[in-house]
Amino acid sequence: MTEHHIAVQRTARYYTIGELTDRTKNIWFCLHGFGQLARYFSRKFTGLDDGQTLLVVPEGLSRFYIDGTYNRIGASWLTREDRDDEISDFLAYLNSLHDLILDGRNASDFHTTVLGFSQGAATACRWLNQSTDKGKSIRADRLILWAGYFPTGFNDLIEPAKLASVETHYVYGKQDEYLMELADLNAYINRLQTEVPGLKLTAFDGGHRVEPAILAQLMGE
Repeated sequence: MTEHHIAVQRTARYYTIGELTDRTKNIWFCLHGFGQLARYFSRKFTGLDDGQTLLVVPEGLSRFYIDGTYNRIGASWLTREDRDDEISDFLAYLNSLHDLILDGRNASDFHTTVLGFSQGAATACRWLNQSTDKGKSIRADRLILWAGYFPTGFNDLIEPAKLASVETHYVYGKQDEYLMELADLNAYINRLQTEVPGLKLTAFDGGHRVEPAILAQLMGE
């Protein structure tokens, strides 16, 4: 039995809040977590629509039923099965979406934020770490890693040196049910800060979710 691979065309789904106009100053790319759909995840960001900000919420390429009644559907960026090809696929997808959104405009004309929630945090790091086929990395002014879990730190996902010029945030809920499973949360946070010395921490009262009030606070910084 021999394993083979073939590249095929896929139709990806994404949502936008706001429009790219002459008034646009900020672009956000918001990457959802495991088992979420962009349609619902995007609702967290409607309060950031100020007429000068375009928010782009792409959806992972793999969807699946997340309950036993086949009613609820979620999406994923990758699993450990055929992992390298799934990473290549979502990187190509995000690069294409980035180019489509900018539509020939210069990325440096905008303040760009990449936000990744939960599984989307690792996806965001991988996206910023890679280079496009033109030899240029995707540019971001700010990276917001929200409730991401990096079991071996940043090094497997992104070279920490690449974040030296990126305003990088780590946001988490003090009652996050997944992070609470860690044997020593403080040691985990300290490790992240050691790898990225300029890392800015925001801890809030709440669980494993995106809080619009904290988003508004970050937007104003």
